[in-house]
Amino acid sequence: MSDLHIRAATPADLDAVLAFWKTAAEGTSISDDTEGVARLVARDPESLLLAEDGGELVGTVIAGFDGWRCHLYRLAVHPDRRRQGIGGGLLAAAEERFRALGGRRGDAMVLDRNETAHRAWRAAGYAPEPQWSRWVKHLDG
Repeated sequence: MSDLHIRAATPADLDAVLAFWKTAAEGTSISDDTEGVARLVARDPESLLLAEDGGELVGTVIAGFDGWRCHLYRLAVHPDRRRQGIGGGLLAAAEERFRALGGRRGDAMVLDRNETAHRAWRAAGYAPEPQWSRWVKHLDG
């Protein structure tokens, strides 16, 4: 992992990111398309962080800050590269970004069924808050 480099995604990275998520991310999102990710990068160019090792994409995290709260999405590490500190490096970069923006607390979207992710998030110091539920309304059509 000595060549690990974390940087913000650019519009040129979007196809590679979407392909990477098909391999490395758990589940899919309604926004997992070029238009959705392009909108994210256009609105907040520093929010989609990529981890590369020797030029190869090995991890991602979305570190979104809306001016009020710090939100983490799409923490994904290539299955062959897990347990090598890549996720921790991405989270450290995301948390550094949040602190620089004045953020006070990060929250993460984690699928209930993803036990592997639960262990990773707990190891990074995150914990579920059972008093909260996510309420969703799809805005398409």
